[in-house]
Amino acid sequence: MSDLAIRAEHLGKLYHLGARERYRTLRDTLTDSALAPLRSITSAFQRRDSAAHGSVADNAFWALKDIALEIKLGESVGIIGRNGAGKSTLLKILARITEPTTGYAEIHGRVGSLLEVGTGFHPELTGRENIFLNGAILGMKRAEIVRQFDEIVAFAEIEKFLDTPVKRYSSGMYVRLAFAVAAHLQPEILLVDEVLAVGDAAFQKKCLGKMQDVAGEGRTVIFVSHNLGSLANLCPRAILLAQGEKRREGASGAIIAEYVALGKQDRGQVVWRELQLAPGNERVRLRAARIVVNGQVTADTDIHQDIQVEIEFWNLQDGAHLTPSIHLLDKLGNVVLASANLASANLFQDEWAGCAYPRGLYRAVCTLPGDFLNDGYYSITVVITTDVSQPQVYAREVIAFMVHDTGAMRKEFGGEWLGVVRPRLAWRTQRLMAEPREGRLEERE
Repeated sequence: MSDLAIRAEHLGKLYHLGARERYRTLRDTLTDSALAPLRSITSAFQRRDSAAHGSVADNAFWALKDIALEIKLGESVGIIGRNGAGKSTLLKILARITEPTTGYAEIHGRVGSLLEVGTGFHPELTGRENIFLNGAILGMKRAEIVRQFDEIVAFAEIEKFLDTPVKRYSSGMYVRLAFAVAAHLQPEILLVDEVLAVGDAAFQKKCLGKMQDVAGEGRTVIFVSHNLGSLANLCPRAILLAQGEKRREGASGAIIAEYVALGKQDRGQVVWRELQLAPGNERVRLRAARIVVNGQVTADTDIHQDIQVEIEFWNLQDGAHLTPSIHLLDKLGNVVLASANLASANLFQDEWAGCAYPRGLYRAVCTLPGDFLNDGYYSITVVITTDVSQPQVYAREVIAFMVHDTGAMRKEFGGEWLGVVRPRLAWRTQRLMAEPREGRLEERE
């Protein structure tokens, strides 16, 4: 018997911009689950390479190109890469949500997946009904689902809302239940995308602990995350994707180092020339994000210089109460700080904080003081919310920069300073006594 959980050869996915791909309906899924006992343990899906014998249209792009994978049973593997690298597309193919354009993937075992908020949920059904629906989709018998039911509900912490249609759940409740179902219904293979970022810190820690338990039970875990610290702790091996291609695979530490090195390219500014392609929606869209030091756009700065983070955005609806904010992340994807243009969080009084925005183009600027950050690599996620704290724009790690130590503090210390921040703090020393009296150490009164 093979020890492989997943094997893929020449896997590729071609998309046509402006065209809609047909996704599987609930009826399709239920029909397939009814036929699950008749299927082989090994499932394979394959599509001929339609582009191999002809030119690719101008509106087409390859989200994945010629991917080869072998993941063993019981292995935990992380997949990393910048936005648009093909990570989510790869997981959707492995989860049978979409089919490849070229190549094939063999899946040996029952797959549980958490790829998007609410994946596999029917919004009109209650939480209770969706638990049983997901179990049926996984090919489980009702008795098996019942055995795991109480543990799922306890993990998701939704007891009071168990018989409420999930369309009325908050995004946090949705994710808690979706993860609980995916992790507890005993899949042989667990696929988890960056969706865990929606939850709070305590929930993320809880989920990571559960995934470690799943991996410890000999089941296979594939984890996509921008939180490189969590990924390194969970996954001994990682795969780096770049522009739809597999750049490298190996030990997580080495792969993370290469990924960070790729990110150190000039990313001090990004501008969206076409409104419809910019992050956001019909209410708000980004126009630009940039790092400015001494009036110049840059991706490199001296440790002593103030750093201005500029966000340009279009408000497309009159009367919106908007709050631009940033998340500053270190090289491992850990959030160093978050800052928002709120009256309670601003050092100064901003004329637009808490006000209704007329339609138009705006620029918000947040200043990070010099002598605050340690030397190293940082990236910035831009978030713009409405007055009800609903994200209208969430642009992950769109710009990045390097802080360089000029050498003075490093030289005095004699090595690298620990930590992420390095502020100049106030110190004061007093002489309390000339010498111990009669050989005794006395406490200060």
